[in-house]
Amino acid sequence: MRIKPERCKIMKPNRFKQVLAEGKVPVGHMVLEFGTRGMPQILEATELDFVVIDMEHSGFTMADIADMMTGFKATSVAPFVRIPQIEYHFIARTLDTGALGIMVPDVKNGAEAKAIVEAAKYAPLGKRGVAIGTANTDFKSVDPQEFMKFANENTTIICQIESLEGLDNLEAIATTPGVDVLWVGHFDLSHSMGIAGQFGHPQFRDALKLVVEAAKKHSLATCIQPRSLAQAQEWMEIGFNVISYSGDYLLYMDSLTQGVADVRKLSLREFK
Repeated sequence: MRIKPERCKIMKPNRFKQVLAEGKVPVGHMVLEFGTRGMPQILEATELDFVVIDMEHSGFTMADIADMMTGFKATSVAPFVRIPQIEYHFIARTLDTGALGIMVPDVKNGAEAKAIVEAAKYAPLGKRGVAIGTANTDFKSVDPQEFMKFANENTTIICQIESLEGLDNLEAIATTPGVDVLWVGHFDLSHSMGIAGQFGHPQFRDALKLVVEAAKKHSLATCIQPRSLAQAQEWMEIGFNVISYSGDYLLYMDSLTQGVADVRKLSLREFK
């Protein structure tokens, strides 16, 4: 039986899952550099559905993650975390800070996918250790049975497909109970294929189609992270139904670079 959010008010509903259930495309963003106190409210103001805080390619510590989760709890944005590698302590501790989802890089096979689910889900779906009354419940008491059932349903598991081995084992990964999303790490996957950064290459596009087909076959979502609207359109046309739009420092650099160039053009006109 589904546990309704109002029966477990301590844990915020997962907006990402809600948007997917409505048949819409969840739109997110990745934070790799600007883990500031204002970021949760800034992202909520843009009407994002979810955010991924990256621990794989950043300097963020577990303490940084805990601080950011506190801020995101006050918003409607669903906060996910990309952990550095498949380790129980990264998965369980991150969820205990209040994250509503885990993203794992370079998942290569069904055994790895199973290990991720087991670390993220409470029994009977997994083997996650139980901590009640900590940050994951706002330090308040809850009914343990209801909380664990709702947490299992409310937590998003994202497996990144970033290698030829992952492509070869798509079926095993996609059929692992508890996996919700297949996310293509486009740079790593293209690099694994020997065509690094060649996202228009026929072989790369074929690989994207394989991921989409596997996800659709097993009722999973497919995500990718474009840097431009044109790239987003291209990949959505292939079938991706979740979009994480660029990363924080990339957008900042793109905007500032363009702004500086525009100001220099103005100055040349003004001072001729």
